[in-house]
Amino acid sequence: GHTLTDEEGAGVLGRTCADTAAYLATLSPRAVSDRALESDLEDTFLTAVEKGVRLRPGARDLLDRLADGNIPAALVSASPRRVVDAVLKTLGAEVFRTTVADGETDRSKPHPDPYLEAAARLDLPPGACLVVEDSPTGIAAAEAAGCRVVAVPSATPVDAAPGQRVLGDLTALLHTWGPYGT
Repeated sequence: GHTLTDEEGAGVLGRTCADTAAYLATLSPRAVSDRALESDLEDTFLTAVEKGVRLRPGARDLLDRLADGNIPAALVSASPRRVVDAVLKTLGAEVFRTTVADGETDRSKPHPDPYLEAAARLDLPPGACLVVEDSPTGIAAAEAAGCRVVAVPSATPVDAAPGQRVLGDLTALLHTWGPYGT
């Protein structure tokens, strides 16, 4: 066992299970295989999701507003497909026109591939997409893809970069949304 520091925890936020497992294996005082640790992480995430996903404040209202406005939405995750599918059971899969999970593109976050794939599936240029992200890893991926990004940090703070918008929560995003969903 190793208790993660805040800095170590922030370093894995938004990363794939494989990346996280490889990193955690370097911190472990005992020998552990990356693959075994990755499997344990996936199982832990899946169990947590199956026990119930607690939505962040404003999430349901945001998803409803997207649906009501017929605004195409995609879920892009560094989690494996089985975890994403479990989350979709809670949120309602119909909210998203498409989803992209880890392993469905050549590279995962922080590379742009998952966001480029989501934009292609939505038949939109990346620059027409607004990405709401909570992790530095995801923000880097979305920006590299050429998407507009709003950062809504969760477990770790996000420093605003030039041209980047950082909001305290999803409710704040709803309050800044124009009358036509812009």
